[in-house]
Amino acid sequence: MPDLSATPSPARTGRYWTRLLPLLTALACLTRLPSFIHPLWSPDEGYLAVQARLLAHGGTLYETVVDRKPPLVPLLYQGAFALTGSDTLTGVRVLAVGAHLLTAVLLVSLARRRWGDRAGRTAGILYLLLSIGVNPEDAQAAGFEVFMLPCTAAALWCADRRRWTLAGLAVAAAFLVKQTGGAVLLPVLWHWHRATAADRRALLALTAGAVPPILAAALLTDPGGFLFWTVTGSGAYASLTGSELHVLARALGNAALLATACAALLPALARTRGGPATRDLWLWLAASAAAVCAGFHFFGHYYLQLLPPLALLATAALRHRPARALIGTACCTALFLTWGLLAPRPELAHTQRLADATARRTTPSDTVLIWGMHPETYWLAHRTPASRYLTAGLLTNYSGGRDGPRVGEAYAVPGTLPVFRAELTTRPPALIVDDSRGKPYAPHRVPTLRRLLTAHYQEVERIDGAILYARVP
Repeated sequence: MPDLSATPSPARTGRYWTRLLPLLTALACLTRLPSFIHPLWSPDEGYLAVQARLLAHGGTLYETVVDRKPPLVPLLYQGAFALTGSDTLTGVRVLAVGAHLLTAVLLVSLARRRWGDRAGRTAGILYLLLSIGVNPEDAQAAGFEVFMLPCTAAALWCADRRRWTLAGLAVAAAFLVKQTGGAVLLPVLWHWHRATAADRRALLALTAGAVPPILAAALLTDPGGFLFWTVTGSGAYASLTGSELHVLARALGNAALLATACAALLPALARTRGGPATRDLWLWLAASAAAVCAGFHFFGHYYLQLLPPLALLATAALRHRPARALIGTACCTALFLTWGLLAPRPELAHTQRLADATARRTTPSDTVLIWGMHPETYWLAHRTPASRYLTAGLLTNYSGGRDGPRVGEAYAVPGTLPVFRAELTTRPPALIVDDSRGKPYAPHRVPTLRRLLTAHYQEVERIDGAILYARVP
């Protein structure tokens, strides 16, 4: 635990941060530079952008637009769009830089309190270097994990200082960004038990910070919908059945990428032993690893949750001689940065062509249905979705890259198909875009969509394997 007798003076602390913050800011901007060179990086960004537009025009989360995630990030996108307009993600990308910088600052403070000034600098720099150590599509997107990380770091920072109400508030914020952010509660509870000898008043303060924000989020959206979409309604999505090899390959591939980014740190981490100053960090890492495994999907952006505890544990192992490891990690980071700057984006080019065709064949007042896994097509085309379900995944269980056996109407999120049929009957889309391109959720395997296309639509265009259907007058 921290040596409070060695607390630096305010003047020394001021000089420390005055020198360090510009360096961390520059490093945060440099590592996030690739995020600004494309309109968007991932379908998650597209999903959030479409949600934000619908919310800005009177939509209601979990009713007229749905997702399996809590509400904070869609609302964050909506706020950014209110300032910059909804045609660009630049504002959200700036917020993502700020989120990484804030996470680094909190880690600096945690490490400095335990091991001194040099350790603080090492922790902040290491975190920012590691923050892009996965596929650029996962690292550079302004996704859920990016905004979750400062909340998890803040939770541990507050628990380390016995500020229990604030720690509970930070845990709630992490959960309201993404459910797996709640995993940080485990090391927070460890701090509570160790620091207070299980004092009930401290636990009440922790609860008072954590519970009201979650209840408020449920009440301000739709309580039943909030509970269903964030907790109880994702059983099929979280199942591993039918995609074992597919998911295992993704898990190993993304783990290998992160191991490459951490290559210069792994020997020191392997020699690290648990001690009073690192037990909570190992517990934080274990809880984060369990969160990465939850749902059995192992996307690269899930692994970002491991980075704050990894950076602190590496700092603990390297606090006496960090220079060589920092240089090695910087070299690995340069590779990932170059990858992000130069990597082609063929799926984005396809989506842009599809969006152009959609805009050309419809009017702004029309609704359209994009039957695929790229909701960003709605955003790029400036067209309103015909359904609250923005991807085919919610209606077929293809979400998460299922590779066939458990994909189809039988595996849709419970209750979604009747609503989907009613939406298409009440206000039929002017254009349906089948962007399945041979995937297991193609319309011929979805009777609801197949019957609608056969009865009321005709093919009008093909683009890179996607088929556009216009409604027959």
